[in-house]
Amino acid sequence: MTVLDARTLNRATLARQLLLDRSDLTVLDAVAHLGGLQAQEPQEPFVGLWSRLRAFDPAVLSDLLTGRSVVRTHLMRRTVHLVTADDALAWRARHDAMLRQRVLGVYRNELAGVDLDELATAGRAVMADGEPRSMSELARALADRWPKAGPRPLGEMLVAALIPMVQLPPRGLWRTRAGVRNAPLSSWLGREIDPPAPDGSDPVGRQLVRRYLAAFGPAASADLRAWCGLAGLPAAITAVREELVSFRDERGRELLDLPDAPRPDPETSAPARFLPAFDNAILGYHDRGRIIDDAHRGLSVAGARVVLVDGRVSGTWHVEADTVLVTPLRRLSRAERTDVAEQGRELAAFLSDGDGDGDGDSDRVRIAASA
Repeated sequence: MTVLDARTLNRATLARQLLLDRSDLTVLDAVAHLGGLQAQEPQEPFVGLWSRLRAFDPAVLSDLLTGRSVVRTHLMRRTVHLVTADDALAWRARHDAMLRQRVLGVYRNELAGVDLDELATAGRAVMADGEPRSMSELARALADRWPKAGPRPLGEMLVAALIPMVQLPPRGLWRTRAGVRNAPLSSWLGREIDPPAPDGSDPVGRQLVRRYLAAFGPAASADLRAWCGLAGLPAAITAVREELVSFRDERGRELLDLPDAPRPDPETSAPARFLPAFDNAILGYHDRGRIIDDAHRGLSVAGARVVLVDGRVSGTWHVEADTVLVTPLRRLSRAERTDVAEQGRELAAFLSDGDGDGDGDSDRVRIAASA
């Protein structure tokens, strides 16, 4: 069985994640291809798509949100994701049990004795008037019935697990600050959530395997589980295994992939890319060694925005006064610093709607001395 080293896997990931070459996909098609974008920080998906798409217009993503073609909802790993409406309806029921268990993992003591089916029914009754509510408003409406649980555990169980919800615009629109207002997913989209397959065949699980490999492969089953949070996919993998090809990584793990998916030459040049906080190009794996060193792994869960240089996490970035400030994590060559600076200037222009003064644009990115 062919062994794929870390650099080969890195280039495959960059290609699948649209980070090797910016793509001409539409915004909607890009969100679908990526299996959604992690979006608990509302503005981060805009940077994620800017790094992946040519001529990305943030207004298009805002219009997709207000037009109900994409939604913000709790899904993979119980985190807020920006996904297409079609994927939200198709995938949500398959995630129900995982979402419940993840909330219970935090609030098991507080929710002891609460019948979750009764809580869900009561929550839906409150939301039946069609009025969007914050999590705390929904919880307060039911707090008298379950006073020992407390509003926070009740609210999180309802909004993140029991009632499929969307976070309504203006939350998540470009350059807009807005609190979270929730509405039931089915009422917002005017369509019912797809029910589980009655025969237990799990077509959604099989689709998730294929879609994950298209955007993240080659990958191990543990990587798939790390991305979606679902533990019950071995049967789905078995069902589609004849469609797949197999490799091994340098640790001996079996890696699965779609046969015709891109696996570029490991020596393919990889330009600098600026990633937003919690980008799934990093978080979508159990073994993240293909893209980030173990010494820096904590950055991926701490909300740091990172810079890829030669395809690997090599710096962090933030913005102050319309200037992109880069802090390298290793020594950068002169050519690498030039590449990072060029991409940083383009990012600064994007974040400021292209406002600049020509010759002064070089001041809008600053790279600290290499570590």
